[in-house]
Amino acid sequence: MIGSLPLEEFSYGMDIGGADPAALNDALRAVTMDVMSDPLRMGTLMTSLMLAQQSVAMNTLRRMQGENPPPVAAVAPGDRRFSDPAWTSNPFLMAMLEEYLVRRQHAQQLIDQSRLPEATRRKARFAITMMMDALAPSNVPWLNPAVIKEALDTGGGSLAKGMAAFLDDLKNNGGYPKHVDASSFVLGENMAATPGEVVFRNELIEVLAYYPQTPTVYERPLLCIPPWINKYYIMDIAPGRSFVEWAVRHGHQTFMISYRNPDETMRDFTMDDYLRLGPLAALDAVQRLTGAKRVNLASLCLGGTMTGILLAYLAKHGQADRVGAATMTNTILDFAEPGDLGVFTDEASIAKLEKTMNERGFLESKEMEGTFNWMRANDLIWSYVVSNWYMGKKPPAFDILAWNGDATRMPAAMHSQYLRACHLHNLIVKPNAFAIEDTPIDLGLVRTPLYILGAEADHIAPWRTTYMTTQYVGGETRYTRTNAGHVAGICNPPGNPKACYWTKPQAEPGETPDAWLESAEKRNGSWWEDWAAWAGEHGGSMREPYALPASGEPAPGRYVRNETAAPLDVTAPKQRAPRKRATAKPQRKGGGRS
Repeated sequence: MIGSLPLEEFSYGMDIGGADPAALNDALRAVTMDVMSDPLRMGTLMTSLMLAQQSVAMNTLRRMQGENPPPVAAVAPGDRRFSDPAWTSNPFLMAMLEEYLVRRQHAQQLIDQSRLPEATRRKARFAITMMMDALAPSNVPWLNPAVIKEALDTGGGSLAKGMAAFLDDLKNNGGYPKHVDASSFVLGENMAATPGEVVFRNELIEVLAYYPQTPTVYERPLLCIPPWINKYYIMDIAPGRSFVEWAVRHGHQTFMISYRNPDETMRDFTMDDYLRLGPLAALDAVQRLTGAKRVNLASLCLGGTMTGILLAYLAKHGQADRVGAATMTNTILDFAEPGDLGVFTDEASIAKLEKTMNERGFLESKEMEGTFNWMRANDLIWSYVVSNWYMGKKPPAFDILAWNGDATRMPAAMHSQYLRACHLHNLIVKPNAFAIEDTPIDLGLVRTPLYILGAEADHIAPWRTTYMTTQYVGGETRYTRTNAGHVAGICNPPGNPKACYWTKPQAEPGETPDAWLESAEKRNGSWWEDWAAWAGEHGGSMREPYALPASGEPAPGRYVRNETAAPLDVTAPKQRAPRKRATAKPQRKGGGRS
C-alpha cells in the first residue's frame, strides 16, 4: 500500500494525471515561508516538539528500568516497516522509532496549520511524506532487526545476494530496486492469453477478435475499450482472472481495442484523432465484419471517459442506435473531484508538463517513474531497498505489477488536451462546452443503457465520483460498487470469499452517492456475476457465432509488443467457421433486442 493507495495503482494513476512532482518543492517552500512569517505559531510548534522529545527521553529511561510506559506516538495501522517485535521490546530501538514518529507528526502539523490554499498544502504533504520516508530508522541496515536476523540466519548470504541485486539494478533498472519479477510472464501464453486474431489495424489501434467458446452467442457483439494510458491486457490479465475470458465464456462474441504505443511521429494526435481512429474505427470494423446493427461496449477508466464522449457524439449525429448498451468501469466523466492525484493538475503543473512533452513529442511514462516513486518512497523505494538489497529477497512475480510496468507513452497534443478539458476545466459534463470532431458534446443526450461500476477502495477514480455519471446521462443506469480497488476491480473473478458488491437496478435522478449506498443491496461475490446477468439482458437473442475471415495474425497482436505494422482490414469474402476453444454450456437468452 502507498498510504491508502495500492502499490500497483500508484504509478498508473500518476500517469493518468500526468503529474509533475517538481511542483512539490515550490509547495514546501511556501509552507516554510508561511510559518516563518508567524513567529508565535512557529514558537508554539517548536515548543510542542521539544516537549514531545523530552517525553521520548523519559520513556526510554523508564523502559531501561523495566517499565512499559505508553508510547508518545504510535505507528500507523498497516505500516509494516516496524512490525518486528524488536522495535518495541528494545528500549534503544523504541527510542529511535518514537523520535522519528514525533518528528513526522510535527512536520504534518506544520503543513496542516499553514494558511496556504488546500492544493498547496496537499502538495506539501506529499513532499514531507517523501522526506520522512527517507529518514525512517528502518532504512538503516544495521538498525533494522529484520535485516540483522536475516543476515545471521543465512550466514551473510542475504547480504551477498542483496549486493548482487543492487549491482544488477544499478546496471539494468536505472538504480532503482525492481518491484516485480516479470521473467515468468509471456504475452499470449499466461498474460493476454485469450485466443483470438487481429482483424483490423490502423495507425492508432488494432482490433482483436476473440474466438467464441460457446455453441451460441448473443446477437450483439461486445467491443472492449481499454484506457490508452496502459496496455489493454489488464482486461485480459491471465487465464481464470480475465474479464475478456469471462465475457467470451458467457456467450459474448468479444472484440478488443489495442492501442499503439505512440512515438514522436504522433506528437500532433489529439483526442479527436483518438476518437476517430480509436472507438469509432473499431465500431465500424466490428459492424462491418459481423453485420450486427448494434454493438455493446465494455470500457475501463479512461476508456470509459472516451466511451462517454463516443456515446454523446453518436447521439448528436443521430447514430445512438449503433450501440445497444455500454459498461463503464472505474470511469470519471465529472472531474470536479478526481481524487488525491487531481492536486497535480493545476495550471502551473500542466504548463510545465506541456513543456516537457513538447520537447520530445510525447510523455514517456518511464521518464517520470523515478520521480513518482520518490513521492511514495516508503512503499515504492525503501521497502524494496530493504527487501531486495539488504535482505537479498527476490521481488514478487505478480501479473498486475508486470502489466503496470509495461508502460505506454502519450502524444503531447492529446495528453495536453485531455488534462485541460477534463482535469483543469471539467468540460465534458458541461453541455456543449467540449467539442470533438467539430461536434459539441452533451451527455444529457445519451439514452444508451449503462452499467456503471465504481470501487470502494479506488483512490484514482473515487466511487462517489464515478457514481456522478448517473446524474448526467439521460437513460437507464445501473450503478454497482465493488469492494476492490481501481486496478484489482477489473480482475475480480468469482471465488474470492472476501469479495462483495453493492447494487440496485436503477440510480435515481437527483440521488446522491451516499443516498444510493443506503438503498443499495449488498451481495457477496464478484460483480462479474451481476454484470453477466445485466449484459445478457441487453445482448439480444442467441445465434450461431459470427463467422470471421482469417487474418493469420494471432492475438495479442503487434501493437501490444510495441511493434509497428502496415494497416490491416480483414474484409475478404472467404469465410471460415470460428474456432471453438472450450466447451462451455449454452447461455440463456437475453431479454434485449438487436
